[in-house]
Order: sequence, then C-alpha cells, then structure tokens
Amino acid sequence: MTRALQHLQPDRAPVDFLATPEIWGQLIRHFRIEVPGPNDEELFEPAREAVLRALEVDCRVVSYDQFCQPPAGVFESRTKADWWRSPSRSTPGRMWRQVKSSGEWLDIWGRSYRRPVTPVGTYEELGVFPLSQAATVEELKDHPWPEPDWWDFSALPDPIHRLNQDQEYHLRYRGGSIFETACQLRGMEAFLADLALSPAIPAYMMDRLADVTAEPTRRALAAAGDRLDMVYFYDDVAAQNGLMISKEIWRKHLRPHHVRIIEVAKAHGKHVMYHCDGAIRPLIPELIEMGVDLLNPVQVTANDIDPAQLKREYGDRLSFHGGIDIVQTLPGGSLEGVEREVRRRIATLGALGG
Repeated sequence: MTRALQHLQPDRAPVDFLATPEIWGQLIRHFRIEVPGPNDEELFEPAREAVLRALEVDCRVVSYDQFCQPPAGVFESRTKADWWRSPSRSTPGRMWRQVKSSGEWLDIWGRSYRRPVTPVGTYEELGVFPLSQAATVEELKDHPWPEPDWWDFSALPDPIHRLNQDQEYHLRYRGGSIFETACQLRGMEAFLADLALSPAIPAYMMDRLADVTAEPTRRALAAAGDRLDMVYFYDDVAAQNGLMISKEIWRKHLRPHHVRIIEVAKAHGKHVMYHCDGAIRPLIPELIEMGVDLLNPVQVTANDIDPAQLKREYGDRLSFHGGIDIVQTLPGGSLEGVEREVRRRIATLGALGG
C-alpha cells in the first residue's frame, strides 16, 4: 500500500474490503468462522477480522465514532446504549448508538435512524432532521453538539498494536464528514437552499462540525503515533452527472474545512484519503492542491469518470481507491465479468503504483 501511494509499482495491487452486514454474515458462514462475539470494550469484531484475514485484505480501519460516548443525560436518559448492532458498512462496526423507546436509533450527532428491512437486507433511513426547524444561528446553538472531550482515545494504541504487531496491514483513521452530516442534521433540501439564501446557518453548522472533526483527529493521531498510516474523510458533493453545489460555493463554504482536516493529517506525516461518490472530476485538481493523496471510490458509472483519463491526467499526483462498478458489475455481473473488470482496473489505475 505504501509503495502504491508513493507511485511505485508494488508487488501486487493492495486489497481493501467493505460490505453490508448481510455480506459479512454470508462470508462468516462461508469460511465457517466460529469465534465469540465482541464485547462493548472491543474495537474489532473477531469474526470480521477473521474474514479479512481469509481474504488477505491489506487494509484496516479505525473510526472516530468508535471512541465517542456522549455524557449521560445529553440525549434520552432512560434508554440504553448499543455499540455493535449498527448496520453501517464503512466502519469496523462498533459505534455508540442509543436505542430509543420508539425503536429508532440515535447517534452522537442527534440524528435519528429507522431500520427498514427489504428483501435484500436492512438499511438505515433517517427518521427526523433535528435542525430542520431552526430559523436562526441562536437556535442552532441550542443543539447538543458533540464536544472534543466526548472522545477518549486512551483505548486506541493497545488494540491496534496487537492487531498489527508486524505492521503488515495499512491502518487508516476514518475522521467523519462535514457537508454530509450537516445535510443530515438540517435536511438536504433545506441545507442546500440555505447555502444560497441563508448562508449564516450552514456556515455555523459546518464550523461546529469542523471543530469536532479536526480536534478528535489530532488527538487520535497523537495517541496512535506511527501505528496509523492515513487519515480518511468523506463528503459526497457530487451526483451522477455533476456537482451538487457550484464550485464557487464549495470553495467558499466547504473547502476551508477540508483543508483544516488535511492540515491536521499532514502535520502528523499522514497520507490523506478522500471519499466522494459521483461526478467529482471538476474538483480533482483542487483536491490535489489541498493535499489529497488517495481518491475513493472512482465511480466509473458517473459522468466524466473515465479511469484511463484520470490516470493519464492525475496519476503522477493522485492515487485511486476502488474503480469497480457497484451499480451493475458487482450486483449483477458474472464471476468472469467481475474478474475481467478488476483486472482491467488494476492494469489501468494501478500502473506504476497509484
């Protein structure tokens, strides 16, 4: 992984893995893994770690929400906390959630989730937008915003040392999002309208979110030292055919917050991975300028996301993570078709590293 990020040809393409809970379960059964379930103090689920080892996956993730616990009484006082039943696919699985009396789940930001069950699995659906009715910045201040001291990284060094004693895995720290979280607190339609019509409201929200993203990231990196290799953060600002907001609004309202997160990572000598679905190409030159080293997921079905062109134009300054079509190839393709696409992407995006 390190050689690929240095734009040097590695001995093989680095392997990473994310999945829905249903796929994790199928793989655990496929490999006949039988290990005890995790307790609330553990950071990694033993069965999932066994799957990663069986698949020879090179990367591991620790996430900001594994280490955050709101003080008692911040949310509903008579409901219990649950650490391990979140259906999220992009974290190691452990995160604080409060199970409400209604059966919905509350997270550290005050977002409320339902868990609809479909024929293909369970997913998370936002129940209410807690800041949807706020009309002024003063009203926003009344929200129970997380504080950096809600995070405790004292438990981080020991388990990642035990997991990676020989440092054979590439460990990244998942730091969270600014734009996405703000949209989910306010409601996307209202938040996008605010950016154009009432920018003081989104400006305050993103300021608060940046505060509680940058500082916990700094504390995590300080606690882990050289045991963490990369900082990863995410913000979907693009859709299938183009950006969701103009480049001007992105530059004014969001880019400074992303730069702040990147500066924390670079101050600790870490590479930076950024996730954005969709047609992100118009922002790629500026992302490189800001210090992004690795772009995920390279959504090849989106407008103007051509792997060969991206590699040709940016491959000497930017590495790529993903590039496999999850819209058609993975869910509906044949085994041979999946293998063919994977080999093609490795040959294109992985040439000379990157």
